[in-house]
Amino acid sequence: MSTIRVQTTQNVSLEYEVASVGERILAAIIDNLILIAWIVAWVLLFSSLQLQGDTRLVILVLLVGLPVVFYHLVCEVFFNGQSLGKKARHIKVIRLDGTQPSLGDYLLRWVLRIVDTGFMSGLIAVIVVASNGRGQRLGDLAAGTSVVSTRPRQSVGPLAPVMTSDDYVVVFPQAAQLADHDVATIRQLVSKGLEHKNYLLLNEVANKVKDLTGVHTELPDEAFLRTILRDHAHLAAMQG
Repeated sequence: MSTIRVQTTQNVSLEYEVASVGERILAAIIDNLILIAWIVAWVLLFSSLQLQGDTRLVILVLLVGLPVVFYHLVCEVFFNGQSLGKKARHIKVIRLDGTQPSLGDYLLRWVLRIVDTGFMSGLIAVIVVASNGRGQRLGDLAAGTSVVSTRPRQSVGPLAPVMTSDDYVVVFPQAAQLADHDVATIRQLVSKGLEHKNYLLLNEVANKVKDLTGVHTELPDEAFLRTILRDHAHLAAMQG
């Protein structure tokens, strides 16, 4: 599995697994099935209604054509870089400078999708992604983005996922609100903060986690972050 390094605004290097060509193809298939189902449902509905020709055409364009055309752009903007297919395959769009992709980035990817997937049944996108090793099709190259896996990577060291006992008492149940890829990012940031004794970074990460979960605590930043990671691991194990 190829990986890329992303330098965050806190000058911390994060490593991500690049989404494979196979995962991206599966995500695209899921997205296409969703769009086909949407089209078929509306066509069947309209066929049962007695509508005038012009009226039917206008409604088809508004309720079928526009959602299909703008599906990927709208999904990535509102679902944090994921279409429904990407979400199902646990992959997402990120920027290579560590910042959140902007509307302009998503728009550029969407426009160049015409070239990437509109010709030769997506062969151009497959060739470009497979050849550059950074998970980038033409739209990604232009926007400075990549598509990476959100599945948590195996970690080692003091912040590796821990096995908790059955009688472990969860301190912060709100840890369940964190997605797996959020936890993976938190682990990497905390590990970097501890390694370089960057306590400002630890404080920023702790505050961000508190904002995401709504937790209020007087625990020191490192103790809080270690606890939230243990709680998440335990809750995830219980759900599994």
